[in-house]
Amino acid sequence: MKTAAVPKQRNVTLGNVRVPVSLVADAQTFGGRRERDCLAGHLVIRDGRVAALTESGTADVDVDLGGMLVTTPFVEPHCHLDKCFTIERLDFSGGSLAEAIAAQARDKRAWTRDDLRRRATRGLEELWQAGARVVRTHIDWDVVADDPTHIPRAWQVLGELCAEWRGRIAVQRSALVPIDAMADIAYADAVARAIASTGGVLGAFVYDQPTRDQGIRNMVYVAMKHDLALDFHVDEGLAPSLDGIELIARAVIDRGHRGPVLCGHACNLGSLEADTRHRRIALVAQAGLSVVSLPSSNLYLQDRGVGTPRQRGLTAIKELLGAGVNVAFGTDNVQDAFCPLGVHNPAATLAAGIIGAHLAPPLGTWLPMVATDAAAALGVQLPCIDRSAAGPLLVWDTPHVSALLSGSSRRWRSLTSIVDPARILR
Repeated sequence: MKTAAVPKQRNVTLGNVRVPVSLVADAQTFGGRRERDCLAGHLVIRDGRVAALTESGTADVDVDLGGMLVTTPFVEPHCHLDKCFTIERLDFSGGSLAEAIAAQARDKRAWTRDDLRRRATRGLEELWQAGARVVRTHIDWDVVADDPTHIPRAWQVLGELCAEWRGRIAVQRSALVPIDAMADIAYADAVARAIASTGGVLGAFVYDQPTRDQGIRNMVYVAMKHDLALDFHVDEGLAPSLDGIELIARAVIDRGHRGPVLCGHACNLGSLEADTRHRRIALVAQAGLSVVSLPSSNLYLQDRGVGTPRQRGLTAIKELLGAGVNVAFGTDNVQDAFCPLGVHNPAATLAAGIIGAHLAPPLGTWLPMVATDAAAALGVQLPCIDRSAAGPLLVWDTPHVSALLSGSSRRWRSLTSIVDPARILR
C-alpha cells in the first residue's frame, strides 16, 4: 500500500526588511546587518515560523518589501473601553482627578447596552487598525452592598465583545473596585469569585483611603486563592503621603505572591524625595511588580492649578527601568472626562511617553514598552520576532521607527497578506 508523499517544506524569503533590535531575543544569532536600532536583511520563513535574517543578496527573494519595518503586534496594557468617547456629552471642561471622577459618574447614569457596545467597539476598531492584538480594559465595578456578586452591565457587554473579537484581539477585562470595599474580606472573596467565574482580572483604585492597606492585603490573598492576576490604579497624584505602591509591594512580598501584578499611574514616584523614591522602587523590583505609565491622562490631570503645571505627573520611568522593573506605556482614557483627546493607538502612546519622560533615541529601544514588555505585564507571552510564527507579525509602510511613532506612517499589513499562507505552511 502506497502512502501519500509528504510535500517538501518550502522556505519563503521576504526581501529587504528592517527588524527592530529591541524586538529580537538573540540578535547575534538571528543575522542581518545592524542599521541603528534595526537589523536589515532578508527575512526567512520556514514551516510557518521566522527562521533567520540573512544578508541582502545572499538568498532568493519571494517578495521584496523595499526596506519596510517588521514588528510584533502591539499591546494595550491599560485602557477604559467603558468610558471612551463620552467627552462631547459631559458637563466638564477640565479639572482635577476628583472632578473627572465626578463628571464621569454623572455620565454613567445614561449608559445603556447599545451605548456601551457602540463606544467600546469603536475603541476596539481603533486598536485593531493600530496593530494591537492584546488589550486590557478596566471596567468600573459598582459596589452593591447587599449583592457583592453583582455583575456590572459594562462587564457583561465587554464580555460579549471579548468573545466576538476572539481571534483578532485578545481582550482582558480588569475590574476597577474601590480599595476600601475590599477591606471587607467576605466582600473581597465574593468579588474575586465572581471575576474568576467570568475570566477577568482583579483590580482596584488605591489612593488615600484609610483602609487601603487591609484592602490590598485582602486582594493579594483572594487573588492567590482564586488564581487571578492583579491590577491596581495606584497613587494617581503627586502628594508625598500617597504610599499605595509600597503597600502593594509589601503585601506581595509578605504573601509570596507570584502571579502578574500591574500597577498603573504611580505618579508621585517621580516627585518623592530621592531616598524614599529609591527605597520604594527597590521594593517594587523585589516584589516583581510591573508598572504602566499613562502619559496622556497623567500629563493632563496632574499638577493642575490656575497656572501652567510645573511637574509632568509621570512616574519615575528611568529610575524604574534602571532598577530592573518591567515598565510599559498605556493609553488610559480616550476622549472622556479624564482625558478629552486621544486615540487608542499604542504607537501614539509610546510617542507621548518618549516625549514626556525624555527617553532618548534610538527610538526603537522603547518599542517593547508597548509590545513584549507590555504583554509580560499582563501575564501574556508575546514571542520576539526571531521566535515568532509568521502570521502575527506586521509589516509597516515605513522603514523607520521614528515615522511609525510620529504618525506620519502607521499603515500595516500582515505577513500572510503579503505571502499566501498556503505557501508559507506547505
